[in-house]
Amino acid sequence: MAKSLPFPSLLFLFFCIIFSIGSATSSCPIDLSYVETFPWNTTLCRNPSVKQCCQTLLSLFGIGLAQHLKDTSMFQLPDAATSSSCLSNFKTKLATLSIQPSLVTDCFQNSTQFVANRSRCAGIVTTQDWTEKLGPATLLNAYCQGDLTGLTRCSSCVDAGMSVTSQLTGLDPNGTKCFYFTVLYAAGIVNQFGPKDSRTAACILGLQLTRSADKSSSHLSRKTVTKVIFGGLGALLGVLLAFGVVILYRKLDKKKRQNALHEEYEFDWSRHIWSSVQGALSDGTLVAVKQILDLDSKGDEDFCNEVDIISKIRHRNLLPLRGCCVTSHNLKGKRRFLVYDFMSNGSLSDQMSTSGAQEPSRKKLTWPQRKNIILDVAKGLAYLHYGIRPAIYHRDIKTTNILLDSEMKARVADFGLAKQSSEGQSHLTTRVAGTHGYLAPEYALYGQLTEKSDVYSFGIVILEILSGRKVLDTSSSSVLLITDWAWMLAKSGRVEEIFDESMREEGPKGVMERFVLVGMLCAHVMVAFRPTIADALKMLEGDIDIPRLPDRPLPLSHESFSSSLQHSISASERSNAQLKQ
Repeated sequence: MAKSLPFPSLLFLFFCIIFSIGSATSSCPIDLSYVETFPWNTTLCRNPSVKQCCQTLLSLFGIGLAQHLKDTSMFQLPDAATSSSCLSNFKTKLATLSIQPSLVTDCFQNSTQFVANRSRCAGIVTTQDWTEKLGPATLLNAYCQGDLTGLTRCSSCVDAGMSVTSQLTGLDPNGTKCFYFTVLYAAGIVNQFGPKDSRTAACILGLQLTRSADKSSSHLSRKTVTKVIFGGLGALLGVLLAFGVVILYRKLDKKKRQNALHEEYEFDWSRHIWSSVQGALSDGTLVAVKQILDLDSKGDEDFCNEVDIISKIRHRNLLPLRGCCVTSHNLKGKRRFLVYDFMSNGSLSDQMSTSGAQEPSRKKLTWPQRKNIILDVAKGLAYLHYGIRPAIYHRDIKTTNILLDSEMKARVADFGLAKQSSEGQSHLTTRVAGTHGYLAPEYALYGQLTEKSDVYSFGIVILEILSGRKVLDTSSSSVLLITDWAWMLAKSGRVEEIFDESMREEGPKGVMERFVLVGMLCAHVMVAFRPTIADALKMLEGDIDIPRLPDRPLPLSHESFSSSLQHSISASERSNAQLKQ
């Protein structure tokens, strides 16, 4: 009969096991040897612009994470010790290439960003979680397989990634890494060549390659696709961190903000609370007075910057600033006021709303009114982008920020988020500001701000004006973007169904269709396919032809996908129903 071990021996054995488990957990499960052999453009980190190098290093590290996902079904690393071990190994590999290891510390200031956490995106940690949330097949499976060399194939994969990310965001509006998960899944699970294939890494992970490795890819593909969407891992993490801080602030200060009248600033809550009242000048002129309640010490600087930007604006389609003042109160603290011309017909959003009980008899906008409003907004934006130097990017074009005077002439208003451009360069920022649904993908995902960021928002507004629909349709369990809805109808030859029913018989069909196509082109997910606001205005007025709409994947809800995915989706729904029980 075997003797049992005495208690001290068992205790010793227990601690040995625990120690061995801890040691194994602390070692890095990712083979980072590819860092030294992969044909990535190392010059970006030898004479680095820190932002550009950080983006490159995150894409490079993303190869390992995607491969780890493929090998283990885990999207991220198990704990902080493992993450630190992997980053340490990453530094060592970079040092062999004469790249300063300290760049890793600068770029990855928080090693826990790579640690699994169910609060980050719809509770997803493993590929099994992914399947339970989205089913066994998504648009990624249709568009991100095989050789992704070339603009057409890569842009289709990019569009698919945006659609899937929208689905995940619909499941978890507060999720902070859904786009990041989509990238890893596409590279590690969907594409059969895997993340260590240069074609996959260049398109999906946005990693810039050496010239010799990049010869097979078009110049446009590298410069456009890489910079626009999937190259956004670097600044995206900064945005996510900032967004997390904002969410925390909103929870702590929810009661105080319930009385605020303006709650559209999704990413900029820590700056201002707005409220508006009407007033009259000594000569009887009606004005609108906007009060700004600052919540931080940078309020004076931000206020002065806003006034400085608005004071430079002189255009009939932009709302001018009448005046401003700053007061101080012992109890109420600093208060700042901006005074504008009063717009008697309110905002475009008010005019388009037909569900309000207060004004049930309000007439819907006519086709001529909608057409003129679109042209007015385009002219105002064209002035901001080209009429002054440096150009001004509004950053918050939407129906609530378009005001209408007594003659229904439109004026772009609310320049609280406006930013002046750097001449000849795009602006890269980790402080993304604006409203969900109107933000251009490249700006929302990694902070690349250009004139075409406003063009995207303008395209969304065109589609809203012509259709009478909201930018986001939340009537069903999933969230449907107005661009996806319009695309489905246009590609199936049912453009007329996009128009608001009340105006379908009012105008020439050719002109109305032209406006729809311009709206869809302006709101294209790829920056390269969007026109400038100047060209968009010429297209609207019929001065230049509209190019053929570039191909893009249809949303998952389209009928052409329903039959092929019906079985898998039904199985997923049954599985989710069982989980809820």
